[in-house]
Amino acid sequence: MRWGLFSEIVLMSWDTLRVNKLRSLLTVLGIVIGITSIVGITALVRGFDESFKDSIRTIGPDTVFITKYSLVSFTSGVSRQELFKRPNITVGDAEAIERNAPSIEVVDIIMGQGGPRDRVYYRNQKSKTIGIFGSTERYPSVTRVPVQLGRFFTAGEVQHRRNVVVLGQTPYTALFPTEDPIGKTVRVGLSEYEVVGVMAKRPSPGGPIGQGADDFVIMPETTYQKQFGVRATDFGRGETRFIMLGAVPLEGVPRDQALNEIQNVMRIRHNLRLDQPDDFDMVTQDAVLKVWDRISSATFLTLIVLSSIALMVGGIGVMSIMTISVTERTREIGVRKALGARRIEILGQFLLEAVFLTSAGGIMGIVVGSSIGIGVHLLTNFPVSLPWWSFAIGIGFSASVGVLFGMLPAFRASRLDPIEALRYE
Repeated sequence: MRWGLFSEIVLMSWDTLRVNKLRSLLTVLGIVIGITSIVGITALVRGFDESFKDSIRTIGPDTVFITKYSLVSFTSGVSRQELFKRPNITVGDAEAIERNAPSIEVVDIIMGQGGPRDRVYYRNQKSKTIGIFGSTERYPSVTRVPVQLGRFFTAGEVQHRRNVVVLGQTPYTALFPTEDPIGKTVRVGLSEYEVVGVMAKRPSPGGPIGQGADDFVIMPETTYQKQFGVRATDFGRGETRFIMLGAVPLEGVPRDQALNEIQNVMRIRHNLRLDQPDDFDMVTQDAVLKVWDRISSATFLTLIVLSSIALMVGGIGVMSIMTISVTERTREIGVRKALGARRIEILGQFLLEAVFLTSAGGIMGIVVGSSIGIGVHLLTNFPVSLPWWSFAIGIGFSASVGVLFGMLPAFRASRLDPIEALRYE
């Protein structure tokens, strides 16, 4: 097809769509909804995906967390009943890893993950309900969250069960918006504590999902046990519920070596035979990222399939309208053929009309989807990402729908007999 003739067909197709604005708009409504869903969902899913991965990467590639169960075991097919039957992680486990795992430099105890929650009071001010954690002086080294104001509690304060706390960002901003909190006395439950420091903002995904990351206060683990009680004894030491351990290997030690040593210590502690699986989880950065990749990929694929249904409906609408258009313009087709227009030119005209129609819907969908993503970000601070390939997918999908569903009406138009077409009323 010559370029001049092609450009003429393009102009004729555009004029046809421009003259029938309302019909064209109603025809592409399904396309607009489908592409809006694809672009909007991609913006939100990709934005949260990147933000979540960035927050996980700040923990450090070598840090190992030992827990009773975690997201890793929940997604591996282990039943909840089996997970809940697992023995609790204990302070004795931490001591055993320190003694018997030579590759480990630091072991920290973090109590209260999923445990008690309470308000923190200062004079006539109070925070919202937040998590109460207990830990050792090694918490900043293991979690890689620095202290913003003051200091963290010391090994002596842990040993002597001192009533000291370090505030997270949420209670800090709620109780001390204009005051220096260091040295002030706050109340947690029925006990009073001296504020010795404030933690920096913890890395977390943005938006409402990540708003609870800084909702905590942390105190010495011995003080935590004193206030919140013990459940059982473990080699003479109190065992609380909701304990998680954090371990950091020595510099230069391969992570697999550290994992093997921790695994051996824990299996011996739990009296597991060689044929029995682990009854604890060892969570690393890579393990969390792999689980998250599976979840986000499945979610994204599901949402794309649902969006494709709207595109399919829109494509059927395009085919119906183009079929009606062919019927209405039968005499026009007969005149064009009588004047020498070839089948391929008639086919090209109607096919281009369908592609223009769906591509226009694709562009509208991209604009609306991007606006929704940006609007959600501005209103809720939810992270969004608008990669160029999501726009390319939107245009590609919409144009493909035009080709696929416009082919039958265009082929029908090209096959019309000119004499019969001229007789059509």
